[in-house]
Amino acid sequence: MTSCLIVIDAQESFRHRPYFDARGLPAYLAAQNALIQGFAAAGAPIVRVFHSDGPAVASNAFAIESGHVRPLEGLAPFEPAATFTKRRHSALVGTGLDVWLTQNRIERLVVSGIRTEQCCETTTRHASDLGWQVDYVTEATLTFDMVQPDGRPLTAADIQARTATVLDGRFAKVCSAEEALVRLAESRP
Repeated sequence: MTSCLIVIDAQESFRHRPYFDARGLPAYLAAQNALIQGFAAAGAPIVRVFHSDGPAVASNAFAIESGHVRPLEGLAPFEPAATFTKRRHSALVGTGLDVWLTQNRIERLVVSGIRTEQCCETTTRHASDLGWQVDYVTEATLTFDMVQPDGRPLTAADIQARTATVLDGRFAKVCSAEEALVRLAESRP
């Protein structure tokens, strides 16, 4: 089975948002980099996805003009098999990624990146609905604390746990970076 690592929105833009919190960054980078290095060593494709939207001005951290739509510092360098820029939550909407995956006979996606509950979860659900098998590597996703509509805090850890709970067995196989790399090795001819 041909697998592809998808690195979603692992970009500097997030450092320029008021909600950015670096506490989870070291653990995220360790898991993300383990996946990148494992896929690269296996010669398996890695796809980079950037997010760009909003006004095309330098003050918007998610605008190309800001200079922040570039790889996150600390991310292991890699040569992507393809790079896509999205303007929606799902990396499969309007980017051509779905076409590229089909043309390259990719059967399993390994989803990683930023934010856990937003672009990573949305891409996972979308990919599953389109027929891809998905490994969702929670530890290789990053998110930030939020405030619920009633004003109560919701921690990043709780968001990750909730996301893993609703995805596992329905839309994806939730696994660790190590498990995803074992599954990659087992699927190689």
